[in-house]
Amino acid sequence: GSWPGHSVAMRLAAVLAALRPALPLILGLSLGCSLSLLRASWSQGGAEEPCPGAAGRAGPPGGGAGARPEAAGGRPGPGHEDFRPRIVPYYRDPNKPYKKVLRTRYIQTELGFHERLFVAVLTSKATLNTLAVAVNKTVAHHFPRLLYFSGLRGAKVPHGMVLVAHGDERPIWLMYETVHYVHQHFGSDYDWFYIMQDDTYAQAEQVKALVTHLSINQDVYMGRAEEFIGGDEQARYCHGGFGYLISRSLLLKLHPHLDSCRNEILSVRPDEWLGRCIIDFLGVTCVSQLQGQHYQTYELAKNTETEKEEGEEFQAALAVHPVSDVTLMYRLHKHFSRIQLDRTYQEIQDLQMQIRNLTLLTPAGEAGLTWPVGINAPFLPKSRFEVISWDYFTEQHLFSCPDGSPKCELSGASKIDVSEIIESALEQLNSRYQPLLRFSKRQLLNGYRRFDPTRGMEYTLDLLLEAVTQKGHSHVLAKRVSLVRPLSKVEIIPMPYVTEATRVQLVLPLTVQDLDFVANFLDTFAMNTLDTHDNAVLTLLFIYHPYDAQRVSQVDVFAGVKAMVGELEKRYADVKIPWISVKTEVPSQVKLMDIVSKKHPVDTLFFLASVWTEINMEFLNRCRMNTISNWQVFFPVHFQEFNPALVYRGEQSASSSTDFLRDGHFDRHSFAEACFYNSDYMTARTKLAADILDRDEVLESMEVFDVFLRYSGLHLFRAVEPGLVQKYTLRSCNPRLSEESYHRCVLSSLEGLASRSHLAMALFEQEQANST
Repeated sequence: GSWPGHSVAMRLAAVLAALRPALPLILGLSLGCSLSLLRASWSQGGAEEPCPGAAGRAGPPGGGAGARPEAAGGRPGPGHEDFRPRIVPYYRDPNKPYKKVLRTRYIQTELGFHERLFVAVLTSKATLNTLAVAVNKTVAHHFPRLLYFSGLRGAKVPHGMVLVAHGDERPIWLMYETVHYVHQHFGSDYDWFYIMQDDTYAQAEQVKALVTHLSINQDVYMGRAEEFIGGDEQARYCHGGFGYLISRSLLLKLHPHLDSCRNEILSVRPDEWLGRCIIDFLGVTCVSQLQGQHYQTYELAKNTETEKEEGEEFQAALAVHPVSDVTLMYRLHKHFSRIQLDRTYQEIQDLQMQIRNLTLLTPAGEAGLTWPVGINAPFLPKSRFEVISWDYFTEQHLFSCPDGSPKCELSGASKIDVSEIIESALEQLNSRYQPLLRFSKRQLLNGYRRFDPTRGMEYTLDLLLEAVTQKGHSHVLAKRVSLVRPLSKVEIIPMPYVTEATRVQLVLPLTVQDLDFVANFLDTFAMNTLDTHDNAVLTLLFIYHPYDAQRVSQVDVFAGVKAMVGELEKRYADVKIPWISVKTEVPSQVKLMDIVSKKHPVDTLFFLASVWTEINMEFLNRCRMNTISNWQVFFPVHFQEFNPALVYRGEQSASSSTDFLRDGHFDRHSFAEACFYNSDYMTARTKLAADILDRDEVLESMEVFDVFLRYSGLHLFRAVEPGLVQKYTLRSCNPRLSEESYHRCVLSSLEGLASRSHLAMALFEQEQANST
């Protein structure tokens, strides 16, 4: 007989064989439906199932404990719109011509990031030069942007303040114009807007901390809530004397109704008028606490002694009002600064204790605890060339001088620095050992300091101290102490915006000794700038010796260079390379730039080059970006290649080397290259002329770097420039220059020969050859 199971098994095998190609699809659909059901059980409760045929398998009603409130259809509920990513589809109208999209320079601009906080201070004619100045000196430097608003027009604005005058001193009109101005000029740039009066003291750091803890997607009107006189019991307005916070979303919704509020709402107080406007048209009332954050305020009574106010309500206040005079404003600032400082010290102690407790649980144990606790560990050198040296000093002299001399007098910032660390060392010793012992300084025996880039300035002091006991017995002892001045908070310095489209005017001084290198310079200039159509032009400066200048009609030493320039102008029809002839025995940089400066407009960007410089577009762009008119000048440190005869000794050429930094060094002794604007040079040169009173011997000893360093208040940006490479050449130093310039030139030539290892190998080979 037949076996029934056998026929069933054959049928099943046939069905599986038929379904084998579709198995991945079936498994994928099953897995997708399962995951959808799982998501539905978490977030949608008993809502409709997303997969067909899944009815009757609904997840548990109510969802899980971590359910996110969402509306039907999987859309986020109210309050979650800004937290879901949205893809904005690109659409281009086919009827309009295509225009190239201009990309912004900074990603923050392109993504539409907003700054955190904008502060508006309402002032008046009577208090502009008193209370408003006090506000500016106490809290203005803590806020990223602060403007003063007044109805007074044509008033003399105190230094360091930005005043917006509306021309009408009526309080309601001033408030209307202020809100309108803030929306028009800053509504799209900031997330929060803080409005205060000049008789209010605001704790800037507390206000900034408040806005960092509030969500930006809600309509926020926050301050000290006050009841309207005879109004609705539920409605509140924010008292203007204690300041109030408005979110960007609320400001955007309020702006269309400002004109209606000005015409329909009658009020005497501007803060009541603004509060009524927000309530009537937006339905938002003032709150003193939101999202777990409290807007703490404190009202000052008459004749209050701020130094004796120690209550918790006073210490937690974000705003204090009313501040009647300037002295009270400064006293409040001093008192709150002390409170903030004490809090900071307590936080430091708590953090150090936590670090100690956690370090004991690490594999290194107590040995892994660095000193001071919480400061980065000292830098560990990987070779003897990375060791950071200590500088020795006493109370009178420094033995590591900037000019390279072995000993110099301790003065200026270094003297103040030494005095501060000695005073700090005594203060720490007395705080640790008092009242048992009291120390006083007799003498600083030895002092050592070094700058560690990972942690800050380190000091080691050998102090001769006199220790006095409680009974009056004294004893002289020597004690060694170590101190660290750690690196503080790093701040980004705001810089003016510059572009890469500025024309660069290259200035190339040439002497008779430079004739052998001009051809290579012109070829590189033509290849990297003229062929690429870079916005750069060249001016040659022919420096004739008086003897050569007398014979120029018979023999022109620069005739070959002028012929090369003529060939370039023929090859590039739209290019002109002018030259200027100068007769002098001492080619001083300042004298040469005086001649060039007068022949160019004041907005010219100069690049003072040397004949060994290899011009390229990469460096020219950095020259444009690092040089800012009326702000910064740029002195690059070029890369100087070593002498190939000493480095390679016939083994390989410099061009075939792959180790770039091994074949040369950055020549910090050279100041020949510089990027600066003509207007900045003319300003500094005018101050120099008033100082030296036309003494030409002073000009001969100065370089352009010295002019900017001594006679301008600009930033001098001195940085290594890997895009500025010079081939090795044997250069001659002009002995007619100043002693310092000649000394720098000699050092540059000597250090440009080779590295110490290459020089040692050359000496070793020479001795081996001599011994045989």
